Amino acid sequence: MAQGVAWAARELGVPATIVVPEQAPETKLRAIERLGGRVVKVPYKRWWQAIEEARFEGAEGLFVHPVQDDLVMAGYGTIGLEILEDLPDPDVVLVPYGGGGLTVGIASAIRALAPGVQVCPVEPETGAPVAASLAAGEAREAVDYRASFVDGSGSPRVLPRMWELARELVDRSFTASLDEVAGAIRLLVERARVVAEGAGALAPAVALSGRAGTGKIVCVVSGGNIDASRLAAILGGRTPGV
Repeated sequence: MAQGVAWAARELGVPATIVVPEQAPETKLRAIERLGGRVVKVPYKRWWQAIEEARFEGAEGLFVHPVQDDLVMAGYGTIGLEILEDLPDPDVVLVPYGGGGLTVGIASAIRALAPGVQVCPVEPETGAPVAASLAAGEAREAVDYRASFVDGSGSPRVLPRMWELARELVDRSFTASLDEVAGAIRLLVERARVVAEGAGALAPAVALSGRAGTGKIVCVVSGGNIDASRLAAILGGRTPGV
């Protein structure tokens, strides 16, 4: 998302300011800067505040919400269309859940064309408000959250608008442990030659565990922004923290 905005701004000849949480990987920040974007790194709580308020004090221009912008979600919906084009009859589609835009976009498209397919969000166990909210039958005010190398997913609470949309579209949700995510990253590199970031490996982590069942399971691998040092640690058999 951040790199896409930076690229689009460069094409249009307008400046772009990208606000990121302090644990964002350096490889992502360097990519944003190469595309001409200006990076503003802030503590996670300040970044999450901007997500909740849909604004960031001190940044001028149009605020493009990375989660609940209607056009952003529509763009994510094209992933759902591509899934059904390649595999018309999946049983389950696993989608990493950060703020909910990716899940809602993909689930909206699949529900419209293949309502029998289950779409299930996946969160890290270090911050899983969707799982807690689905279990409670209502949006939980907050859950325990701690930063981890799965920096593109997990949060302290669900965004109200996204919860109202997601609860009507998803069938169930899953959480993955950090060890499971690290194991999925290793397998993707070793067998598929795919480098996935922590959030990108959430869906394969659950599929590999067997918790999503059997049949035709689609895993959305959502990104590859992971620092080389962290990837090396994972490939060496270690599960990093933050």
